[in-house]
Amino acid sequence: MSSTQGARARARIEVTAAIKDEARRQLAAEGAARLSLRAVARELGMVSSALYRYFPSRDDLLTALIIDAYDSLGEAAEAAHAAVADTGPRQRWIAVCEAVRGWALAHPHEYALIYGTPVPGYKAPETTVPAAARVGLLLIGIVRDAHQGLGLARPALPAELRPEAERMAADLAPDLPPAVVTVLVAAWAQLYGLVGFELFGQFHRVVEDREAFFRHAAGQLAHGVGLVYPQRGPAPR
Repeated sequence: MSSTQGARARARIEVTAAIKDEARRQLAAEGAARLSLRAVARELGMVSSALYRYFPSRDDLLTALIIDAYDSLGEAAEAAHAAVADTGPRQRWIAVCEAVRGWALAHPHEYALIYGTPVPGYKAPETTVPAAARVGLLLIGIVRDAHQGLGLARPALPAELRPEAERMAADLAPDLPPAVVTVLVAAWAQLYGLVGFELFGQFHRVVEDREAFFRHAAGQLAHGVGLVYPQRGPAPR
């Protein structure tokens, strides 16, 4: 790459970052539904036609922001997991859950973008899926490690749910028992429900010590997916 091409590439990266930063500022001030390419361009001193060379539409800009948010959340969860990688599955599970909460409290508007009210008229493309799956895959990996090691306490599976449980297991984690996959999916939803209730004010005048409450709830989610055995020694028979 020539020096001219390198300078252009760096300039494009810098302008793209500036556009995203301004868009995030507007998300915080106005909400995702009111995000406007024209308003972003105006605040950056750009003409709209110049901004369209970076993001052809509002939806393209939203998609970029969503992927960035999912990746940032995933990186926070993965870093927390790596910090306790030599502990047992239950501790690792709780660390990941606490990292999700910590990231959400530090990035409330980005959390709202990915787990809040859907943006009218916007449909997330398949390109968002890999980033969106990072935390879920991390939790599946923790449960898989327990299943292959000390073992899991398997939950009961109602007969009427078995076909759906087997379908979910085939799609998400074929090496895990279907009954475990169903509670994993439920725990994943409950994790974000807990975070959302705290972030969006539903715990006001209900839960005061929210850190302690969340840690206990994360432990209950771990218990629900079968992470109930001691972290050292053989699993109970």
